[in-house]
Amino acid sequence: MTHWPLPRWPGSYPLALIIALLALVPVGVLMGLASDEAQLFDAHNLRVLSNTLLLMAFTVLGSILIGVPLALLTAYVQLPYRKLWLITLAAPLAIPSYIGAFTLYAAFGCGGEIENLLGFPAPALDGLVGATVVMTLYSYPFVMLTTRASLLSLDVSLVNAARTLGMPLAACLWRVVLPRVATGIAAGGLLVALYTLSDFGTPAIMRLDTFTRVIFVEYNAFGLSQAAMLSLQLMVIVGFVLFLESRVRGSRERPGGHLTLWPGPGQKLFIAAAVAPVTGLAIVLPLLVFGIWLLREGTGGFEFNYAWNSVHASLLAAVFAVLLAIPVAHAAIAGRAGRLMERVTYFGFGVPGIVMGTALVYLGLQLPFLYQTLALLVFAYVLRFLPLAVGSIRATAEGLDPSLVKAARLLGAGPREAFLRVTMPLTLRGMVAGAALVFLEAMRELPATLMLGPTGFETLATYLWRVYEAGYFGRAAIPGLLLVLMSALGLALMLSGERRAEFDVTENHRS
Repeated sequence: MTHWPLPRWPGSYPLALIIALLALVPVGVLMGLASDEAQLFDAHNLRVLSNTLLLMAFTVLGSILIGVPLALLTAYVQLPYRKLWLITLAAPLAIPSYIGAFTLYAAFGCGGEIENLLGFPAPALDGLVGATVVMTLYSYPFVMLTTRASLLSLDVSLVNAARTLGMPLAACLWRVVLPRVATGIAAGGLLVALYTLSDFGTPAIMRLDTFTRVIFVEYNAFGLSQAAMLSLQLMVIVGFVLFLESRVRGSRERPGGHLTLWPGPGQKLFIAAAVAPVTGLAIVLPLLVFGIWLLREGTGGFEFNYAWNSVHASLLAAVFAVLLAIPVAHAAIAGRAGRLMERVTYFGFGVPGIVMGTALVYLGLQLPFLYQTLALLVFAYVLRFLPLAVGSIRATAEGLDPSLVKAARLLGAGPREAFLRVTMPLTLRGMVAGAALVFLEAMRELPATLMLGPTGFETLATYLWRVYEAGYFGRAAIPGLLLVLMSALGLALMLSGERRAEFDVTENHRS
């Protein structure tokens, strides 16, 4: 009788499976919490749905209208200090959108900082228009960067052929270039859609009733059941956008020579004038407002233990996220089942912070030893940002030479020893990068921190929110500038190391 050995799972699979199941905890909690009494399709809910979808659609449209021309500019136009242009135009990613919303709301309107500075009022910025302007200013870099990456992968030969046949440059860009980067534009637009759906601070500050703002209102009114129902509705929309994002495929065109455009002095001035309003509103004005508040109010009531609280919680989240990401990343490399487990963990990144907070608040109520503890807050951070660590570690591990592990095994090392002495040290770079990304994102997280933070536990983000609610805008200068600084470090990390290849295709191709 022949005995066939059972297939043996890789050692990383059991832990990866447990972690994947943990990532599904918020969904199960929300489904159990949402009762039949919660209203699903009343007039208020339909208005919230329409506001959310309109904000998403207008933001995606605005981001494409700004991001695509800027992608063409940074990819093809030979300007002085090209890298500086790219960094400047990508810089809005270094400012959390709620900080932009806060400063723009305070600057515009009657009695705003613009009127105080110039003597005449600027139009008020709130509602759907204000939220759209803010979200567009801080999300267009997603479209710009994905489109730029696609543009740099194109061969210029078709454009040259069209120009030889007499087609004007503008028509070449419209009819030859842009159709070939449609997937890059779509990928950026879907990222913008996800960012808009998950954002809480901007709609709340601009007083626009979207899902995220109304969920927070229901939570504060102890309407957890209705908040759960709204969260599930929002997750359905997010899930649909994630499905669309998974269907977008990158360009498979073989790269060749790149299009190069040399503007004249007058054209350079026109480009600078066209770009100035975007950078002025997204970067210069918020920093100027914070500078005015800092000169006017000094440090105000700010205590530096708020910064320590942010660092402490974020550092814990980074450490635990990396520890959990290691088995998931190696399981994803080991086989198809592992890749499925990895995809499940990515679900947490698609769940808005307000939704994660609603689910874990209820979980904390059922488990009193967890309610309003730092452990529950760190758990929320880990669930949300675990994919950042997984992706970084996996990218590093996939680049390792498998012969090194095989050599260690041949020399008598067991699987665990080979992992600890060979694989782990070689993936340390990815672990550090993943931990840094989790740390920086946790520092910026607002809604989950508001809902899950222990009593009296203020972070930079929550302190900023408290002074907004209290109307003491001047006290926001220190936490706002510190958050911008930390976010700028995250942007620098994204534009360096392994990620730098996405932005420097032209230079690498020439070399």
